Amino acid sequence: MKVVTAKKASQHRSILVTYSMGKPGDMPAHKAVHVNKSFILSFTALALVALLVALDGTSISVALPIISKRLGGTAIEAFWTGTSYLLCSTVLQPSFGSLSDLFGRKPLIMLALLFFVVGAIVAATSQNFTIMIAGRSLQGVGGGGVVTLIEIIITDLVPLQLRGHYFGMIGTVLSIGSVTGPIVGGGFAEQVSWRWIFYINVPIAGASLFLIPFSLKAHSPTPSPLNAKIRSIDYIGVVLFVASMTSCLIGITWGGVIHPWRSAQTLCPILLAIIGMIIFAYHEIFRARDPIIPVSIFGTPTAIVNFIGVIVHGLILWCVLYYLPFYFEAVKGYTPILAGTALLPLTFTLCPSAITIGLLITRWGCYRWAVVLGSLLACLGSGLLCIINAHTSVAGWVCLMLVPGLGLGSLFPALIYAIQASAEPRQLAIAVAMCSFFRSLGQAIGIAIGGVIFQNSMHSNLMKYPAHASHADDYSKNVILLVEALRKMPESATTDDLKTAYSDSLRIVWAVCCALAGISALLSLLTKDYTLTAGEPAQEDVGETNKTATQVK
Repeated sequence: MKVVTAKKASQHRSILVTYSMGKPGDMPAHKAVHVNKSFILSFTALALVALLVALDGTSISVALPIISKRLGGTAIEAFWTGTSYLLCSTVLQPSFGSLSDLFGRKPLIMLALLFFVVGAIVAATSQNFTIMIAGRSLQGVGGGGVVTLIEIIITDLVPLQLRGHYFGMIGTVLSIGSVTGPIVGGGFAEQVSWRWIFYINVPIAGASLFLIPFSLKAHSPTPSPLNAKIRSIDYIGVVLFVASMTSCLIGITWGGVIHPWRSAQTLCPILLAIIGMIIFAYHEIFRARDPIIPVSIFGTPTAIVNFIGVIVHGLILWCVLYYLPFYFEAVKGYTPILAGTALLPLTFTLCPSAITIGLLITRWGCYRWAVVLGSLLACLGSGLLCIINAHTSVAGWVCLMLVPGLGLGSLFPALIYAIQASAEPRQLAIAVAMCSFFRSLGQAIGIAIGGVIFQNSMHSNLMKYPAHASHADDYSKNVILLVEALRKMPESATTDDLKTAYSDSLRIVWAVCCALAGISALLSLLTKDYTLTAGEPAQEDVGETNKTATQVK
């Protein structure tokens, strides 16, 4: 074993940055974290920005009917307002991770924040849907980059064995933002103005733009000429990946919404995406000098099964956040604000479990148990949601929402721990970026699959009732139309039948989520517990400015 010791002097940074170049998971325990003012300011700024991005991703959904009315938009334009954000935030995440290795974390997160702020201003001041969609696209680019880089920066600042606590907190912030987004969006749209959904981002994100440069001490790239860095970018890989994933997401998001699933408009983009990804894989494996996505990050069973777990986690989480509010609005007759508030029981267990599991992984030094437990609880929780029907009491659905919150919250720190522990240290940034990307991809797939399942189930359920059979096509294809129709109908046996059909259709969505979570739980058994620490812990002296970092090779 070769030991190399290097001394660094700093008046502001009390974090020992140490990396192991050994086998996956062979991360040393030498990196000490001193929680000083700089660290607190940096983490607070990152957490606030994460909260804004999560709020922004879900707050517009309940406000779309009001925005459409004010701007005179069509259903298709309203659809693209949400889809453009999801698409742009997903496809560029790996690129942000790769480019941050070349140019540094700080410039890239500043760029992402700038995109987010400019996009918010454009959307807030838009007078038509064309400008609105442009603003949402810019916000998506920034939001996707921010979420990815926040997780990468935590990887830079905190040693592997201590990251669970911080990833748990970021997961909690993202969950709170996602759950409360509809409440905030509905409140602004109904009580103030829908434009404040976007304006509220500007002062906080703008303040972070000034705070982060002075407080953040993250990864700095190896000094090299700018033109050399520009030449080293895998442009072909970036174009192939972005184009392929854009084509894929367009196909799966408008399938069954704008165009039928069997139509050429839906199948052709998906087919082109498959061809594009095959070409991309060939290029990355055999042609690229510095691939944006090194194939080696998928080199262990632990990495593969946990990347699959991240997709399933994003899928289930977004199905719950997206379709449960429709249950409360359509079946229970709640307003958008109350429907968002009804998700709070999910947050009640999701957030504490994310933090607690992160702390326990840090304390016990292993993560496999958390991945398996979280997957099993997600499976059980999805199954319990199948019990919810049109007549479930408030106490009933509150209790039934607690278990899925436990499972989904536990998986936030557990999955990213497993993926990082199985990655080579030099590939940590792209591994974290891919984790964020696959979570977003799972969210997009979840909305698409959930929509297909709901539409088919709703159509067949409505055909059972003669009074609703003639409206089966319209009601099953347009969830918002059905919600509005139910609000205008007086209470009667016919209305009860419609609510029963709605809740029965959602039950199939939860059943599919349960099955996918079960498969993920079985695969999680293949997870290997890589060591989170190696060697002797470094001595931490918070009073010193000269720190010693030991690299084990």
